[in-house]
Amino acid sequence: MTYPTPIQELVDQLARLPGVGPKTAQRLAFFLLNLPPGEAERLSRAIDRARQEIRYCSVCFNFTDQDPCQLCRHPGRDAALLMVVEQPKDVVAMEKMREYRGRYHVLHGALSPMEGIGPDDLKIRPLVQRLAGGDVRELIIATGSSLEGEATALYLSRLFLATESFRVTRIARGIPMGGDLDYTDEMTLLKALENRQDV
Repeated sequence: MTYPTPIQELVDQLARLPGVGPKTAQRLAFFLLNLPPGEAERLSRAIDRARQEIRYCSVCFNFTDQDPCQLCRHPGRDAALLMVVEQPKDVVAMEKMREYRGRYHVLHGALSPMEGIGPDDLKIRPLVQRLAGGDVRELIIATGSSLEGEATALYLSRLFLATESFRVTRIARGIPMGGDLDYTDEMTLLKALENRQDV
C-alpha cells in the first residue's frame, strides 16, 4: 500500500533530516498529521521565521537574528581569546559550561577532501582577517576529534604557527575520538578547555 501523495511527500522530506530513517519519518509524519491545527501552524511558522530571520553574524559567523550577535556585542567577553569551532551548535555546547569568556569564530564545517570541502569552502579567510587586527593573544582551536576536525586543526595550526603575535592552542583530548562537541558533557568540555596545549 502506498500513502496519498501529500503524506508521502511529508515522509520523504522528514526522512532527509539527519538521524531520521524511513520508519521514524513515517511516525513523525503521522504525529504531525494528528496535531491540532493550531499546533501544526505554529510549528510551520517557527520554521519559516527561523529561515527568514536567522543569518550569519558578520563578525564570528554564528547564527543570529541581530548583527553583530549577542556574544560579539557583549562587553564582558575577552577579545584577546578567540575560539575556532566547526558549527554554531559547538558555540552552544561551549557556552553551557559557563567558564569560557572569550569570543568565537565559526567555520561552518571542516576540511574534507573526500567531500570536496577545502579551505575556501569554510570561513577561514575571515578568520585570517580577524587575526590581522592584532587584538587576539590566543587562538584556541576547538574543532571536533573526527578525521575532518583533526585535519582542520592541523591546517589552522600550520597556517598560524609561524606567527609571533598570538599563541595557538588546541583543546585537550578529553573529547572522545569521533565525538561532537554538542554531544559532550559540560565537565568533559571544561577539562578539555582547561588542559588545552600549544600546537
